[in-house]
Amino acid sequence: MSNYAQELRATAQAMVAPGKGILAMDESNGTCNKRFDKLGIPTTEDRRRAYRELILTTPNLSEFISGAILYDETIRQSSQTGVPFTQIMQQAGIIIGIKVDGGAKDLAGCPGEKVTEGLDELGSRIAEYYKMGARFAKWRAVITIGEGIPSRTCIEANAHALARYAVLCQEGGLVPIVEPEVLIDGDHTIELCYEVTDQTLQAVFTQLRLHKVAFDQMILKPSMVIAGLNCSTPSTVDQVADQTIECLLNNVPASVPGVAFLSGGQTNEQSSAHLNTMNARYGDRLPWRVTFSYARAIQQSALEYWRGNDANTQAAQQLLYHRAKLNSAASVGKYSPDMEKTPVLV
Repeated sequence: MSNYAQELRATAQAMVAPGKGILAMDESNGTCNKRFDKLGIPTTEDRRRAYRELILTTPNLSEFISGAILYDETIRQSSQTGVPFTQIMQQAGIIIGIKVDGGAKDLAGCPGEKVTEGLDELGSRIAEYYKMGARFAKWRAVITIGEGIPSRTCIEANAHALARYAVLCQEGGLVPIVEPEVLIDGDHTIELCYEVTDQTLQAVFTQLRLHKVAFDQMILKPSMVIAGLNCSTPSTVDQVADQTIECLLNNVPASVPGVAFLSGGQTNEQSSAHLNTMNARYGDRLPWRVTFSYARAIQQSALEYWRGNDANTQAAQQLLYHRAKLNSAASVGKYSPDMEKTPVLV
């Protein structure tokens, strides 16, 4: 039992409070630079800092966002006027989260498959982040569906790493977000995605049990059960909602406080519609809260409007706030596509 058990329980509950979700803004510098490159934004530390500041200083964001996941560079940065981002978040009532994995690397002996690295020195990194104000962490595992994959080796290796990470987090006072992502890339059917997600979640929870992870002090961040992007028969919104919830009910213990989905390559509208349908159909019957932990599905329209120009900051913040608001509505089953109308920008 972790010394932090009470605090961890309270944090996990607050992360999935009704009507709130988690903002993922933990893109590595490389990923962030790629996104900037596409939009002609200079790939400098200053522009990355300015963009993070735009997000974290969005007025009233905490109405819909319980916590935000930062990258190592971001948690150490400050606003243009010298206020640490961690302080800005604490004052806004947004819980500080941190990505602690070292990225998905090629898995030896398993061509086309990845395993997430970063367990070395993780305990001491967690201790440092806790001192800096972080109260939850994230580790993402990547499972690819393709010819003859995923292999049992890949699923087990990633499940084992997720469990070791999770128990280290709980010992160090951080709520672990356990993120096994089954990638949407490929031409697989929704049925095959169900099968792979089912096997993955089964392996993950087996390892979490073995490593004595406290389920009431963690959050699950899964992908939805959905047909691959190149599948000849795309999934309907109802299919995604039904199959995803069925898969979760078969695998996720009732003591887990919340399931916060990743958007994983879905459009803004799809991410909101799928989440909404799950809550509208099943919300009051589920043992855990079902909400969002989106990155692109909240940030993208703001980033495209901003384009590195500080004069666009206020309008970009309105777009960010708008998407957070729509996903908040979806997390309680009250979203509808006619809410999509872009706000009139000031």
